[in-house]
Amino acid sequence: MEDPVKHLLKISALGVTLLLWLVVMPVSTNAQMSKVKTVWVILMENHNWTGNNAGAAFGAPDIKGNPLAPYTNRTLLQTSAHAEQYFNPPGNHPSQPNYLWLEAGTNFGVLGDTQPGQPQIFTDQHLVKLLEDAGISWRAYAEPDFGSPVFDNCPLDFTFLDVEHLAFVYFNDINDGLNPQSAECIAHVRPYYQLATDLADHTVAQYNFITPNLCHDGHEGVSPCDANEPADNTLRSDTWLKQNVPLILESDEYKEGGALFIIWDEAEDSGKFSDGPIGMFLLSPFAKGGGKRGFSNSIHYDHSSTLKTLQEIFHVEPLLGAAADPETKDLSDLFKGDCGDQDCR
Repeated sequence: MEDPVKHLLKISALGVTLLLWLVVMPVSTNAQMSKVKTVWVILMENHNWTGNNAGAAFGAPDIKGNPLAPYTNRTLLQTSAHAEQYFNPPGNHPSQPNYLWLEAGTNFGVLGDTQPGQPQIFTDQHLVKLLEDAGISWRAYAEPDFGSPVFDNCPLDFTFLDVEHLAFVYFNDINDGLNPQSAECIAHVRPYYQLATDLADHTVAQYNFITPNLCHDGHEGVSPCDANEPADNTLRSDTWLKQNVPLILESDEYKEGGALFIIWDEAEDSGKFSDGPIGMFLLSPFAKGGGKRGFSNSIHYDHSSTLKTLQEIFHVEPLLGAAADPETKDLSDLFKGDCGDQDCR
């Protein structure tokens, strides 16, 4: 008979091992979510989903129920899974801190819109570095504000675009010491028009981060890029989504295992609803509703939830920043339950 003390020690050791595994391994708890092979994230700008916060800092109306957002309300809302209570992290304004948060689970103390090097971020603990180390491809597609550069240089200032919407180029392991010829940056940060070619050629990356330009992302105080575009910034951004989302949804990569997250970066930055709720939509063959009907929940989420979900989809660790907080909920409730390929809720 085994010594009772040794038996208890074995049980204790097993318990410690299991606890450590649970702490460090971002395990996907949703079978449908784990089927996702290709992810796109589109970041829009500066609108509350609800809250009647018009008249606050940005002066932008809510998106929900807004006649100036017909595609969002009549199509996305009716065919996607969305969150009614999704927020930017508390007090996380203006834009740049939210883009950094989606990449690393923290704003690194940045509470302004700066250009790369202000500060230069030296950690390798951020999402695309974890993906790269795991052999998972990634690419950022940025729509230029001015002209049509081919991005033969790493975008390190505001010459062609709002660079604070590209969190990746603030990291030293991407910008190679603020080197405009950084091969790592140029290979991964591409002009938006390349997305159509990559989809057609089936060379799209596994993780894709998309930023419309200031004319199209809903940013306030910006004139149309083209005389034929709507004058209103909300309608113009909604029109951009209507014209560009189908490009992804019609691709083989989406149909065979894709997930598209459409998220607004931040809320109004003043007033009672300064942190949200903001818009967050999930379109995927594996999402609740399955593209045939809408689904929503009222679980409290923020950008940490999205980052945690991305890490779970791609099985990369450790969970970064606030994504590792035990209170952070992932977005698994927006995906179908564990019921095979049925369109279950």
